[in-house]
This record gives sequence, C-alpha cells and structure tokens, in this order.
Amino acid sequence: MFRNRWWSFGFRTTVMLYFILLIVLPIIGIYTQSFERGGGAFWESVSDPLAWKAVLLTLKLSVIATIINVLLGTMIGWVLNRYRFPGRRLLNSLVDLPFALPTAVGGLMILLLLGPNSFAGGLAQQLGFEIVFHEPAIVIAMVFVTFPFVIRAVQPLLEELDKSEEEAAYTMGASKARTFLRVIFPSMLPGIVSGAMLAFSRALAEFGAVVLVAGNIPGKTLIASVYIFGEIESDNPQGAAAVSVMLLTLSFVILWAINLVQARRHGK
Repeated sequence: MFRNRWWSFGFRTTVMLYFILLIVLPIIGIYTQSFERGGGAFWESVSDPLAWKAVLLTLKLSVIATIINVLLGTMIGWVLNRYRFPGRRLLNSLVDLPFALPTAVGGLMILLLLGPNSFAGGLAQQLGFEIVFHEPAIVIAMVFVTFPFVIRAVQPLLEELDKSEEEAAYTMGASKARTFLRVIFPSMLPGIVSGAMLAFSRALAEFGAVVLVAGNIPGKTLIASVYIFGEIESDNPQGAAAVSVMLLTLSFVILWAINLVQARRHGK
C-alpha cells in the first residue's frame, strides 16, 4: 500500500513539474517581460501602428481561414464518414498531413504551386490579381496548417450519432435537408464550434508557412507572428513580448470557450 502511494505521488509530482517547466514558467516569463518596463512601455508597444495593423490583419485573415475550414472541414468529415469509395482510407490519412509536415514545407509547397513562375500563379496574373506575397497566400497557408481540426472534431460525433433518429425522421416524412438541419446538424455543432476555435487559435500563431508566402510588407502583409520575429531581430524583446501577450490572452479565452463547449456537450 505504501509503495503504491509512493509511486502515485512520484508520478503526480513528475507530471506537475513537467507542466510547470514546459508551460507555466514560459507563460509567466512572457507576461513578466512585457511589463518589465512598466504599463506605459507596454501600452506604447501594443499601440504602435505597425503592431496594431499586424494584429488586426492576423485576426481578419484567421477569421477568413476559419470560415473556409468550417465549410470544407464539415463537408469532408461528412463524406469520409458517410460514403465508401476507392481511396477513402488514403484521403482520411492525408487529412493529418499538415500535423506531420514542418509548416515551412507547407509554405514552400504553396510558393511552388502558386508563385509567379507557376502555372496557377501565371494564370492569376493574367486575370489581374496575384496570390503569393499577398493576402490570399496567407489565407491559403492558414487553411493548410489548420485543415485537420474541424474534420477530426466532426468525425467522432458523426460516428456516435444514432442512425435510428435519422430513420425515424424519414419515416415521419421529413426530407433529407430537414433531417440534416433538425437531427444531424445539432449533433455535429459542438464539434464544428470546437474545431473552428482550435483552427482560429492555430491560425493566429502560424509563422513557418506564412513567412515564405506573405511578402511581410509592414501595414499590408505583415502578420503578428512575423512582426514578433522582427522585433526580436531588432533587439526589442519587450515589444515582441507585448504583442505576444495580446495573442496569448486571446488564445486563453478561446481555449476556455472550447472547454466550456465540451463541458456542455458532456452535460457537466
């Protein structure tokens, strides 16, 4: 009995130390660094026009990428769950590819496929618009790195859905569209919401894929993560920490909202 308690205590202590060293202390360090020179210096850093433009651009493009992922991710999750076709298993495994690839590789893929020297990039230029080094490329990079979140959040809910409820709706004369909206979609909604929040939070922090395709023009295509990197390169860690705190606080709010959605889903 004593030995089991000792092992249990040691295991809990190891987990807590790991959590504190890996997550808590770095977060405290960022907040401490951002306020190191006082509230006035912090406000000066976050109110810098370039910083605000970078943060607002990141928020805008992250919202666009999240909306795209919600629409595509829900449809793809539905198809992978409800249909059987050749190559389904391969497609299902490829969904997780953005998790396995370094994000810089994703950015390079976008650059090669949609850059000025590519067929798609040349065609876009002929039509009067450009993709790479402009906002569309940033959105594509954000969509790529956040692609799996909605799909993987929706699939388990579809698998848990009791098909007898659908059959009962059809028996009562409901159309496929009405059955989807009244029976299936409410079951999918918690997964869609939590997946969308995770995708949005991940898009806010993306750096590797974006830095290669954005152009990083201050006030136009410079997003928050690249701005933070630039502040570090310019020997201004306090300014970088101040903008990081803005994104970190927003991510905390999003994670809290995700936990709230999941708790309500499980009736806690």
